[in-house]
Parts: sequence; structure tokens; C-alpha cells
Amino acid sequence: MTRAAADGLDERVLGRKWTVRLDAAGRGSAAVRVSCSRPSCAGQRLPSAAEGRAAAVDHLKVHLRSLAGPRAEAYCACRAEDCHTHLRPTGRQTRAEVWRCGGAVVLAVVTDREGRWWQALECCSRCAAATPGAKVVATAPAPAAPSAAAPAAGGRSPTALATTPRFSDLSPSAKGSRDVPAPRGAAAQRRFPGKIAQRTIPRTLRPVELRDELAELGDLFRAYQQRPEPDLLLLADLHARKARAFASWADVTGDTGLRLEGQRAEQAAAAARLQHQQRTGLGPDGEQPSVVRLLTAPAHWEHVRSVLAYVAEHTPLPGPEARLLTLMLTLRIAHSGTGNLVGQDITGLGLADPEGLVEELAGCGWLVLPGTVGDLLASRPENPTCLTVPSLTPREDAPSPFEFGKKTRSKLSGWAQKAVGDKKLRKTKATAPVRLLALTLAAQTRADGRLGPGGEGITLNDLTSWCPVEPGDLQQLVDRLVAADWLAEAHLTGTHLTGQLTERVLPLTCPHPR
Repeated sequence: MTRAAADGLDERVLGRKWTVRLDAAGRGSAAVRVSCSRPSCAGQRLPSAAEGRAAAVDHLKVHLRSLAGPRAEAYCACRAEDCHTHLRPTGRQTRAEVWRCGGAVVLAVVTDREGRWWQALECCSRCAAATPGAKVVATAPAPAAPSAAAPAAGGRSPTALATTPRFSDLSPSAKGSRDVPAPRGAAAQRRFPGKIAQRTIPRTLRPVELRDELAELGDLFRAYQQRPEPDLLLLADLHARKARAFASWADVTGDTGLRLEGQRAEQAAAAARLQHQQRTGLGPDGEQPSVVRLLTAPAHWEHVRSVLAYVAEHTPLPGPEARLLTLMLTLRIAHSGTGNLVGQDITGLGLADPEGLVEELAGCGWLVLPGTVGDLLASRPENPTCLTVPSLTPREDAPSPFEFGKKTRSKLSGWAQKAVGDKKLRKTKATAPVRLLALTLAAQTRADGRLGPGGEGITLNDLTSWCPVEPGDLQQLVDRLVAADWLAEAHLTGTHLTGQLTERVLPLTCPHPR
């Protein structure tokens, strides 16, 4: 093989490939786990195989939509896996060994018959045709014809060359064939220097795959700017690719500025995914959420935690019963400082002495009643009682401590009422401390219901700051939640509470973002 042929092969870029898999989530359960080989994709847990297959297919479609299409200069992604279409060099064979590729570059999807995995890859049309079950979803455009002044290889016309397949692992000098196009190096030289983020990509940058990735990203970002409508998922994927590419570029060159640019791109990717979740309620890759939560937006979950933290610092009376009542009244009155309540809103909280507790809140000045406590407890939906909390009433010198508006306040209050009024909590006659703990745990999980922001559990110091009970009383409250099918796999140690909220209460959870 000549030096030119070797350079031509080195200039080729390996085709992209990723796999979405469907696996059992554990023994004795119908739940499944969907995973993607792309490092930026987090796994999903679905309750059934049918929902898992649908989520896997949707996940793959999102990736296919985000790609710019197959690249005419790529070579088969399956070439590196000893697939039956390729002949791997062995023994004393050289790189001039025939790799039986041909035709245009395509983007193909392959799946197994049982529906357990789906694979997308860039390969040549000949390999796609030889792969059982492969479906071509996109084909690279034909290369432009050379200029009339340029001599056609082997005397062929420019029109004939324009339709000649560009996919081949052989250069003209390697085989001396007129049917094999020139190595990609010539096209790469015409393409460079490229630009991305106002930076020029050096033609001599190595590895070649990094140089090509940077050039392609520059083209994709410029194409995105011409889109009539934004696509936040596509933008997030571009920023994530840019972050990885700039990190590699910084490793090669030692340029700190490139590394900082990559970190900014990583932050931009996270921000775009969060905006997508807040606008649509969908997952970070566009998939339908496996759990339909009562509060769908991550912003709502943060507001819930901000109210819990505020009430923990501003409850006027000690004890879990006062904390629960203060929390519920704050959620009802937070926006304007006034709100309508009926007797059932108070008596349905499992308080030992609701009348006495309301009198204490009124007596210390935190709560203002238009009449007596008896009138409040006797009021019904047709004649609610208007309550006022002066500390929550916005004034010029003291604005509201919360940033959410009237509609969000109503959603948060409705969420809390459904949580503390849960049917099984009522059936087991849960006390106010049990309901307060249930509400607190619902706001301190990860997406699958494991306790703690990372699923590692909640420290007792944090737990007792939100739910003011003695550490020795926590075990009894935890047991009550387990009996009410609210908490499972609970384990209380001297420092942490670990466990999992049951599947039936996952719609009431406010998980920490990933």
C-alpha cells in the first residue's frame, strides 16, 4: 500500500454507533430498566416491559432526530467488531486487505427479534443490506461533482464521478481501480480550516477524529441558528458534544481557555435540559416520564423545599403538630397573606387538639382570625373563614419570602393536601407527626423514590430539622409509614434513614433533579 493510501485511511472517521437496551430491573418484579450506551444518557426504570420498549424506541428516535445525518466520509462502525461482512487482517496480511464495503454511507437501525436491544450505526449500504433486520433511516448525500477543469479519473466524465459511491476503505493508489474514489484527505483539505465558537480549527490538529468532530459541531451550531423554532433537546446534545470535544482539545493542546469553554458548554447543556423539562414535563432525553407526578416541573419541587425550609425557621410554636399546621396554613396563605379555610382543613390533619393549637397560634400573633376558633372549625365550603398571617402579607418594606405566584401556590397547596390526606394514612389514623414525616420524605427523594438527593438516605440531623421529633421517636413514625404502605425497605441507623417510597406514592414525590 502506498503512503497516500495509508493517509487516506487515516483520514477516515469511524462511524457513530450506540445501543439502547432493555433489561430486567430485578428478580421477582415486572419492572424493566432502559439504558443507553451514550455516556450522557441516564437509565430509566419502567413498571412493565411494554412501557420499557416504548420508552426505548422513543429514546432512540430522539437521538436520531438530533443527528445531522450520516457522514459521507465515515467508515463502517461495525468494522471494528469482526462482523461477518468484513474481512479482518490476520497474520502477515497488510492494510491493503479488501474490506467488502461499498455504496453510500447510511444510518441504519438494527434490533433483535425479542425486542431487547436497538442499535443505531453509520455504515455503508452494502453492510446494512447484509445485516439481518437492519433498517436504513437516512442516507448520506452524494458528493459534488468535480469542476470541469479537473481531469476525470480514468477518463470518466464528471457526471459519472458524481454518482460514484464514496464509501470505500480503499484508495485509488491501493488498487489502481477507476471505480474507487480518491481518499477523504483531499475533501478534508478543502473543508479546513473550519471554525467553532469563534475559534479556528487547525488543519493539523490530531487525532483526526477530534478535528472532524469540532468541524461538524461548528456546522451544526450554525445550522441550529437558522432553525425557525428552538429545539432545546437538540441544543443540549450539541452543547454536551461540544463540552467533550473541547475537553479533548484542551488535553491535546494544554490550552486552559479551551477547557473553560468546555465547562461553559457543559453548564449550557444542563440548563437547556432543565428548560426543556420545565416547559414540557418530559425527561431530559424527551421521553415520557415513567411516573406522572402531581407537581410536574422541577421548579415546583424546589418551591416545595423552599417552603419546608422557611417554615422550619419561622414556626412560632415548638413541636411537630404546630409545624404541620403552620406548614399547611403557609401554603394556603403564602401569596397574599390571606386565605380561605374550612374546618375540615384543620381537623383532617390528625391533630390531638386542633382548637387549642389554633388558639395558641392566634394568641402569639402569628395568625389573625375574624371570629372565634369555634367558628373556624365549624365553617364549611359554602361559608369559609378568611384567615390572615401578618408575616406573610407583602409590604413595601417586607416583600413576600417566596418567589412563586398565585397559580403555583395553589398547586403546592393542593399537593400538600393530597399528601397529608392520603387514603391509607387516614385509614391507619396517622397522627400529625406521621403525616409531617410523610410530607417531608416526599420532598427529599431522587426520581425512583429512594430517600435522599442521591438515594443514599437522609441524615437524622436534616430529618429532625424538618420534622421536629426526638430521634428516639423516629422509629415509631417510620413503622407507621411502613404500615401505611408509604415507605418500604426502611432502615434507621444512628445517623441516617434509608429506604424507598412505595410505588403508589411516587406521583406525590418532589425528587431532586439529576
